[in-house]
Amino acid sequence: MFIAYSITGVLLAAVLSISATLLFRRNEQVAGDLVRMGVPEAWFPRLALLKLAGAVGLLAGLAVPAIGIAAAIGVILYFAGAVITHVRARDFALAPAVVLTVAAAVVLGLRVAAT
Repeated sequence: MFIAYSITGVLLAAVLSISATLLFRRNEQVAGDLVRMGVPEAWFPRLALLKLAGAVGLLAGLAVPAIGIAAAIGVILYFAGAVITHVRARDFALAPAVVLTVAAAVVLGLRVAAT
């Protein structure tokens, strides 16, 4: 299970890092989607930092299981919030947020199983 966690955790960390970088740079598509859903621009740096923290935590979870578990839970909560934000804004293009929520849940399950 550790190998499966390693692969999925590293891939999810890479996705989170890329997403955070795009948000830090105020990528037109990413920032535009958030603004359209009513997310204040002042929140963008905090949201990007949360994604980076999740990525770092997942990578640290390779060495310290408790950190990986905490990071996966945090990523699940982050993207569950994203799904809720999409639904409240009546923006039903929420597949990426749902997929990332499920991916984080899989990573969590694998990290727990590997301990």
